[in-house]
Amino acid sequence: MLIAEGAAGPATTPGSPNGSVTGPAPFTALVDSTGVVSVPPSPTARPLRMLADVRALLQSGKVQEVKQLLRANAWPANHPIRKELWPLLCKQHGKAGGVSGDGFYWDMVVQVFGSAELPERPVGLPPFVEPSRCHAYHLTRSGRACADRVISVLGYACPDIVYSPAIYPICALLLHYVTEEEAYHCMASLVSCKEKTFITQTKLLYEVTWKTVMQICRKHVKGAAVHLQRHCSSGRAERVYMDWIWWIFQGLPFQHLVRIMDCYFHEGVKVLYRTAMAILLLFHKHSSANSSEWSAEIQKNGVDLALNKFCREMPVTPQKVLKMAFGIRGLSSSYISRVFIKTEMLLKSRQVMHGSKQLVRSRSSENLPNSQSQNNIQMVSHTLTIREEDKRKKAMHTIHYISNLFLLTLWSWLPVRITMYQPILLYTTEEHGCSLTTFYVRVEQHEPTLLMIKTCNNEVFGAYCSSRWCERNQKDDRGNRQAYFGTGETFLFSLYPERAKYPWIGVEGDRNVSHGAELFMAADSKMITIGGGEGQAIWMDENIRYGKTDHCATFNNPPLCPSGDFEIRVLEVYGFATDMN
Repeated sequence: MLIAEGAAGPATTPGSPNGSVTGPAPFTALVDSTGVVSVPPSPTARPLRMLADVRALLQSGKVQEVKQLLRANAWPANHPIRKELWPLLCKQHGKAGGVSGDGFYWDMVVQVFGSAELPERPVGLPPFVEPSRCHAYHLTRSGRACADRVISVLGYACPDIVYSPAIYPICALLLHYVTEEEAYHCMASLVSCKEKTFITQTKLLYEVTWKTVMQICRKHVKGAAVHLQRHCSSGRAERVYMDWIWWIFQGLPFQHLVRIMDCYFHEGVKVLYRTAMAILLLFHKHSSANSSEWSAEIQKNGVDLALNKFCREMPVTPQKVLKMAFGIRGLSSSYISRVFIKTEMLLKSRQVMHGSKQLVRSRSSENLPNSQSQNNIQMVSHTLTIREEDKRKKAMHTIHYISNLFLLTLWSWLPVRITMYQPILLYTTEEHGCSLTTFYVRVEQHEPTLLMIKTCNNEVFGAYCSSRWCERNQKDDRGNRQAYFGTGETFLFSLYPERAKYPWIGVEGDRNVSHGAELFMAADSKMITIGGGEGQAIWMDENIRYGKTDHCATFNNPPLCPSGDFEIRVLEVYGFATDMN
C-alpha cells in the first residue's frame, strides 16, 4: 500500500514496525511533500535501524557492515533519518582537511553572486549541466533556486568539471532532506572523492559509463540484454543504453530513488550500474510474454519509450529493486573497474588514432548557422568539418554541421604555409578542464596556435597566435621578463554572429606604427591577453571562465562581442602538425 505524505494516520515513533513516522520533519522547507508517496516496510520486517547504528559502524571502520545495513533497512521516503544520514555518508568520502568549515559556502555564495539573498531571477547554470536533465523532483520554486545556486557555486569552486549532467538531480535529491549548505558540502565530497567514482565529470567518462553498463549487461543479464536487442533496429540498442542513468534519475518513482541513494552515497556509482541491470531484468520479466501489457507497449511505441514508461510505473517495491540489483552474482567492484578502465583506454586510443584524420568533436561549433551555399563549395578541409548536436533542438535529434563556408573563410585567413599542415586539437576546456596551468602544459611549445572561444551567449571568436606561449618567460637584455611578445602575423577573427578578420594594423604598410600598436600577446600565471594599446582585444582569467574584449590599437578591432564582458563556455586551442612541432 502506498501512503501519501501528509495523509492522516496514526502517529508512531520512527522505527516502529509499521514504518510510519512522527517526530522531526522528514523534509526541508524547500519541498512540497503533498505529492510524495512512501512505501512502508513489511509489518513482519525487523525494526528499522537508527542513525546511531550507522555512525557506530563507520567509526569502527566496519564498511561492509554499513553496506549491508543500508541495503537491508527500507526506510520510507518520509523517514527523518536522511537529514543526518546522507551528510554522514557523503562526507566520509571528502578530502581530509578539506575546506568545509562553517560559513565557507556562504562566503562562496557572496563571492559568486554578490549577496547571500536568494536571487529573484533564475541564475545561469554552468555549461557542464544539461538544461533538459535538471530534474527538481518535489522541490518548490525556492528549492529549485537553491539547487541552481549550489550547482553554480560548485562549478565556480571546481573548474575541472566540464560535463556532468547527473550532478543536478543528485543535488536536488539532497535538498529534499538537508540544508542548502549541507547539500553543497555533500556534493563537494562526492566530486573530490578519489577512492571510488560517484560523479563523472567529463564527456569522455560519461561515454565510458554507458558503454560499461552495456558491456556488463550483455554479460551478466544476458537474457534481458538479448530481449532489448531483439526489439531494437540496427544500432538502436546503443542509443537506449546511452540513457541508462536517466532510467534511474528521470524514470524511477521518488520512493525508489531515495532508497537507491541511501546505498549510492556509501558505495558509489556501482549501485547505479546494478540498479540499471535490475531494471532491465524486471523489464524483461514483465514484457517477455507476448500477451503482456508491456509487450504490447513495445509493439506500439518502441522499446525505448516502453522502458521509460516501465521505469515510471515500476511495478515492484524499492526493496525488491535493490534485492534484485544486489543479487546479481559475479559483479565485483574490481571487475567493474577493469571493464571501465579497458573501455576508457579504448576510447582514448581511438581518439589518438583518428586525431590525424579528423578533429575531436567541438562544442564551440554549436548553433552556428548552416551555409546556404554548401553545394557551391568545391574544396574544403574535411579536418575542420566538425559535427555536433544542436542542444536547443535536441529533442528532434537534429544534427548541425558548422558551415563549410565559415571554415573555408577561416582557412583562407591563415598564412598560406600553415594551410599545408594538419590541424590538431591541443586543448579544450571540455576535456582538459578550466586551468591556465593545464593550458600552458598542453599548448606552450606549439607555434603557431589557433584559439577559438565560444561564450555562454553563443558568440564565437578567437585569434591566430604566431608565437609560442612559452615566450612569456623570456627575458630582455636587462634580465626583465617581456610583457608582450609575438609577431605581426597574429590576427583576431570573429565567426558568429559577425564574420570578420582583424589583422595587425602594420600589415597595411604603415611603418610608423607606435609601440602601443605592437602589443600582440601577453601571459602570466593569472591571465592571457591578445592585443593591447588603448584596450585589450581578448583577455581571459586564470580559471578560463571569464573574459573581456575591447577595441585595441594593435588590431584596430571593435569589441568581439557586444557586451564586452563574456563568460567562456568552451575554449579550444589548435596547433598544426608541422615538422617543427
